[in-house]
Amino acid sequence: MPNPFTPTFGVTPPLLVGRDDPLIDFRATLGAAPGDPNRAILITGMRGSGKTVLLNAFEDEARARGWAVISETTRPGIAGEIAATVLPELLAEATGHRTTTTVEGVNVSAGGFGAGVTRRRRERYQPAPSLRSQLTELADRCDEHGRGVLLSLDEIHREAAEDLRAIAQAVQHLFREGRQLAFVAAGLPSAIDGVLSDAVLTFLRRAERFHLGAVPLADVALALRQPIEASGRSITDEALAVAAAATQGYPFLIQLVGYHMWAVDPGADTIDARQARAGAERAMRRIGRLVNEPALADLSAVDRQFLLAMAADAGPSRMVDIATRMGVSRSYASQYRLRLIAAEMIVPAGRGFVDFNVPYLREYLRKSAPAR
Repeated sequence: MPNPFTPTFGVTPPLLVGRDDPLIDFRATLGAAPGDPNRAILITGMRGSGKTVLLNAFEDEARARGWAVISETTRPGIAGEIAATVLPELLAEATGHRTTTTVEGVNVSAGGFGAGVTRRRRERYQPAPSLRSQLTELADRCDEHGRGVLLSLDEIHREAAEDLRAIAQAVQHLFREGRQLAFVAAGLPSAIDGVLSDAVLTFLRRAERFHLGAVPLADVALALRQPIEASGRSITDEALAVAAAATQGYPFLIQLVGYHMWAVDPGADTIDARQARAGAERAMRRIGRLVNEPALADLSAVDRQFLLAMAADAGPSRMVDIATRMGVSRSYASQYRLRLIAAEMIVPAGRGFVDFNVPYLREYLRKSAPAR
């Protein structure tokens, strides 16, 4: 029996849970008139929270309604690529005109008499197709059939600010003109905040914002049980409780724990608590390299020092203890507290306390502390 779980970033899981509200709102906006507030959406969340998976779900909803979908990952030069490659292809599909034929030359009849000249007339001032003009034409073509255009961007960040400006300005103009267009984008909270600080991108500050946090454990249990049973195996209630608790409601861990739990004894008809615990342990070891290590790589040396100071505690850490361990003043440590809260690495845990927000980061830091 093949393993039904998909612990790969950006791959849609067998069952998407805990994201009903954004999907309901987006379905409604596809049927609404231009001007609906959910026509522009920003999705934020930490690594592995399911941002790309939710974008995939939005795109699937749009395609199911016959909308044209532009789906790209943000990078320098992406605005030009969309204008030069993606939009011409979609326009060709929308119009049914993939090729054009132009005949120019001189036709001579038999005997050399009756020569005819074929001329092509051109506008003296012919505008070159642009991102905005092509997006407008595509939206209008789709609107003729009661459909629209979805522009979807993943992993937005400031390194592509120039391209994001070009795209945002085009989107804003089409919104003002009442075109059938929806815009969705996803990124880490710190990346989204960095983009929104750009003076030219203030339009995006008015976008609806969905923040993806932990999934309720009841939904986690459903996301684990249903693929297992659909694949011909069963799982005990005790095993399900062990596995669900190990995920801490973290979407990527649902797939990672499920995958490793299934693989402990794939020939067994039933997954028991022993297999669930073994799968959870394997997943915890993997999450360090897949999530914790990349998350730490984005931080400054002092940010990491702050987190290492927290890792000494078994639970929430006192700010006064963190400052003492770092050898700095409380006011200095407080600046990094705010930075790490904004990056969603930690959360406030009562007056003067903070705690980790990323699953198993404490354990990962304790194991890697000697090397660091």
